[in-house]
Amino acid sequence: MTPPVFTAAPLYAAAPLIAAPFFSTLTTLLTGIAAVLACVGLHNYNATAETIPALTESLTVATVSALAVLVSRVVRRSGERLASARVIAETAQRAVLPAPAERIGGLQIAARYEAAQADAFIGGDLFAVQDTPFGVRLVVGDVRGKGLDAVEAVAVVIGAFREAAEQEATLEEVAERLERALAREGTRRTGLDAFEGFTTAVLAEIPGGDGVVRVVNRGHPEPLLLHADGGVEPLLPSEAALPLGMGELAVWPDRADVSPYPPGATLLFYTDGLSEARDAAGEFYDPKGRLAGRLFPGPEELLDALVADVRRHTGGATTDDMALLAVARPAAGQPERRRTMPVVPADGGARSGSGTRGRAEGGSGGGTRGRADGGSGGGARG
Repeated sequence: MTPPVFTAAPLYAAAPLIAAPFFSTLTTLLTGIAAVLACVGLHNYNATAETIPALTESLTVATVSALAVLVSRVVRRSGERLASARVIAETAQRAVLPAPAERIGGLQIAARYEAAQADAFIGGDLFAVQDTPFGVRLVVGDVRGKGLDAVEAVAVVIGAFREAAEQEATLEEVAERLERALAREGTRRTGLDAFEGFTTAVLAEIPGGDGVVRVVNRGHPEPLLLHADGGVEPLLPSEAALPLGMGELAVWPDRADVSPYPPGATLLFYTDGLSEARDAAGEFYDPKGRLAGRLFPGPEELLDALVADVRRHTGGATTDDMALLAVARPAAGQPERRRTMPVVPADGGARSGSGTRGRAEGGSGGGTRGRADGGSGGGARG
C-alpha cells in the first residue's frame, strides 16, 4: 500500500530472527521462506525486481533467514542440554539429600530446600530423618562454603549420620561420630578448607511415647517448638558449642538438652538462610516473631506459609540457601489435617510484624473453606 520507494525489508528480515528463540526450527524455516517470498513478490508487483536494491534486499532477507534457522537449532540444542543438566541435578539431589517420608515413627514430617541461586537444586544445607531403635533421630546442618566441596561434605555428614543413628546408644555419641567423620574428610582437603572447614548442625532425638525431645546443638540456629495454642518457644542450648569439624580448637563432652514435646506441637528446624534473610532495609527475618500466634493444619502448610512469608520479607531476593524441616506430633484423636480458622485483625489484614494464615472447613451440611494472610493476629482452632 506504500509507494515503491518505501521498503519493508528490515521487518521481513526481523521476522525469522524473532521466531528463532521462541518457536521450533521448522516454524522458523517457514517464517524465513514466507519473508523471502513476500519480499520478492512485492518487488515483482512493483516491477522493481531486476533493480540492484531489490536484489540486495532479497538476498539480505534470505541470508538472515538462513542464520535464523541456524540460531534456532543452537537454541534447541542448548535447551536440550539444560533439560538434561536439570535432570542430573535433580537426581543428584535425591541421592545426596533425599526427601524424608511424610510419616516416620508416628510423627508428621515435612522438609523443604530453597536454593538462593535460580535453577539450583543442591548446596551446603542438609537434613535427614531416620527411625531408629532409640526413637526418631534427625539432623539439620549447614556446611561452610559453596560448590562441589560443600556437596561432598553434605554427603559425608548424612552418610555418617545414617550409620551412627542406628548404632550409637546416645545422641551425644552420634555427634562424636559426625565429628570424627568430618575430621577424616578434612585430611583430604587442601587450601583454606583444610583448616576452616566446619558444619553447624543440630541433632535431635524423639523417643517414642516419652513426650520429650533431646537436642544437641553444635553452633546452629536453635530449633523452634510451636505449641498447639500458637505459642513459640526456642530450644536454646544450655551450653554453647563449636560447630562440627572444629574439635581441635576445644574439647568438651556434648550434652543433650531435654525439652517437653507435647502432643499437638510442631518442631521447626532451619538453617541460617531463614534467620539471616533481609528485607530492603537490611532487617533480619525473625521466625519466632513471625510465627507467634499462628496455627497450621500440618507441617507441610507450615513450610508453605514460611517460605511465602520469607519471599515477601526479602522481595524474592535471597542470598543464601535455606533448609527447613518440620516435625509434628499429632495429639490423641487429632484428625490427619487439623482444622483452623483465621482471626482477621482490625486493620483489615494489613501486614505488620507477622502474618496470619488459617483455614476454615464446614460441617457435613456443606463446608466452607477460606484463607487470610495479614497482620499479627493468631488463629483459633475450628
